[in-house]
Amino acid sequence: MHLKELLGILLLCTALRARAQDNYEIQVYDSKLVPTACTMVELHSNYTFNGFKDTIHGVLPTNHALHETIEITRGICPWLEIGFYQFLTRNDDMKPDYVGNHIRPRIAVPEKYKLPVGLSLSTEFGYQDPKYCADSWTLEIRPIIDKTIGKFYIGINPVVDYSFQGENAGKPVVFSPNAKVSVAVCRKLQIGFEYYNTMGPFGNFDQLNQQPHQLALAFDFDLAPEWELNIGYVKGLTSAVESDIFKVILGRRFGKVK
Repeated sequence: MHLKELLGILLLCTALRARAQDNYEIQVYDSKLVPTACTMVELHSNYTFNGFKDTIHGVLPTNHALHETIEITRGICPWLEIGFYQFLTRNDDMKPDYVGNHIRPRIAVPEKYKLPVGLSLSTEFGYQDPKYCADSWTLEIRPIIDKTIGKFYIGINPVVDYSFQGENAGKPVVFSPNAKVSVAVCRKLQIGFEYYNTMGPFGNFDQLNQQPHQLALAFDFDLAPEWELNIGYVKGLTSAVESDIFKVILGRRFGKVK
């Protein structure tokens, strides 16, 4: 095996570490919960134009894969919601396949307390088939901090990931920061940038060129109180991650919407 090929495989393995279902749910969370007694149904559809072309450690290629996630979230009370995920995929041959399921309780500080920033905490746990992820049982803890200043929105998700079963089981937690900045160009549309990365274990971060940096140009449409739409183009900035992904998130709220 040539040195160049060996380095390529090492970079791919780095990208697969603790990246549960990043290409199924590409989203920077805001701090607001689904309203009490309201249900949000979302469809996440992400198509990878230029992804990994080889099977690494039993994980199938992502090139030309269509990843779809059905997300159902119920508002329980002003400070709690619970979400459920169904992950599906269509690979290069476009045959549908089951990937896994997650459950996600999330708590937040209610708006009535009028904090200077929005604060919530998401905890996501679940399973994904080993042929689609090197780690089959994982936990994600996602603090969410955001702020709207005039027409500008800033959101930060300093995520930590942990694997219970799979290639990285029992290893130190991994830091995976996400962030978003957007501006309202009109009443119905916000345009901004979203950033995604997996830096590695605390105290032993990967080298910058081995981290899977991704930058997305995203459009958020406020179609109606019941609907939401996010469309984006995601560009990988290093060889450790897929380089071209088109994503769409379409959501519909059912019940009493504020």
